[in-house]
Amino acid sequence: MLSAAAANVLEVDVAIIGGGMVGASLAAALAGSARRLLLVEGIPFGEAAQPSFDERTTALGNASRRIFEGLGVWSSIAPEAAAIRTIHVSEAGRFGFARLEAAEQNIEAFGYVVPNRILGAALWARLGRASELTLRVPAELSELTLDAAGVRLAVRAPGAAPEHFQARLVVAADGAHSQVRAAAGIGAEVEDYAQVALVANVATDEPHADRAFERFTPSGPLAVLPLASGGRAVIWACTPEHAQRLLALEESAYLAALQSAFGWRAGRFTRVGRRGAYPLKLTRAAAPVGPRTVLIGNAAQALHPVAGQGFNLGLRDAAMLAEVLAEAPAAAGSPEQLQRFAAWRAQDRRGVVRFTDSLVKLFGDARLGVGLLRNLGLLAFDLTPPAKRALARISAGFAGPTPRLARGLPVRRG
Repeated sequence: MLSAAAANVLEVDVAIIGGGMVGASLAAALAGSARRLLLVEGIPFGEAAQPSFDERTTALGNASRRIFEGLGVWSSIAPEAAAIRTIHVSEAGRFGFARLEAAEQNIEAFGYVVPNRILGAALWARLGRASELTLRVPAELSELTLDAAGVRLAVRAPGAAPEHFQARLVVAADGAHSQVRAAAGIGAEVEDYAQVALVANVATDEPHADRAFERFTPSGPLAVLPLASGGRAVIWACTPEHAQRLLALEESAYLAALQSAFGWRAGRFTRVGRRGAYPLKLTRAAAPVGPRTVLIGNAAQALHPVAGQGFNLGLRDAAMLAEVLAEAPAAAGSPEQLQRFAAWRAQDRRGVVRFTDSLVKLFGDARLGVGLLRNLGLLAFDLTPPAKRALARISAGFAGPTPRLARGLPVRRG
């Protein structure tokens, strides 16, 4: 617990712990609001150990694109963004499939695939121009005390004495193992999918033609996404044992295994870059807010990557929180304000979590007859325009208010 008499206490309005994609996006959304901000991140952007801005890719929905446009960073991202204009969904060894075409939905694209390092470069360039933002990078939160009056923090840079801050609100954007969430006494339910996501960028002998694939294999979902470079990003969910075997394979053997699991719809896989893996778990916080505390992104909910909804959901968290704070700056951190944020985000969060979790479990169900029902369902979906229109709108959120930024409007009214 920090001493009330601690010398040189710096006062801020909002302290954001975690400078990954969601935390940096919130800081960018609040920049220019005349609100004093603190952003604490342990690993500087550009270092190999920074997990948020590595060589993995993120599929951004149209609502996320509009949010980045509103933050003034999309122009820096767009040259490296590959449009998704066709989505093909299938199950290995089954006859059913479904196709979605952006043109049929009267939209330019369903979304855009962007390397995480490009997102990071754009966001951190924006933060570097924010005069009201205090950056502590690299640094870590060493102490946190919360009460009705406010938030007291101690932040320590490597090899330095701790600095003390007083804030009206602390935002947990520090991931699925959130230190802030634990300090606030907010529990979390964790469900291990017993899967690992094996990620890699690959080349093929056919152009991607703006097509994305989601193929459900016996070991887990396998996504193949277009890249602006002309290559494709592969996110292959499989058992930890299978992932270790795949990581250990020589390039030609890995490509052969990928070809066997995916098939030939993308052409022949010819080269693969560096491969990486990370475990897949569903983490759900018991509550999205606490005293002077709000959870966003993976600190609130960490999802399976199937359907690519996790970051888009977290970005809507950040956009809505920025909007709520902008509506009543003097009430930052008040119970009424935080409960309003929680209520506005509840339906969207529940819907996305239920959707992704259900997909994983539905296509992982090996019971007799379930596979036939899945494939009949895929065929029925392929023949049902209203269902396709509904799926095309998912990137705007499942339900509840849509953040102003996601509608192409500024954070603040007027």
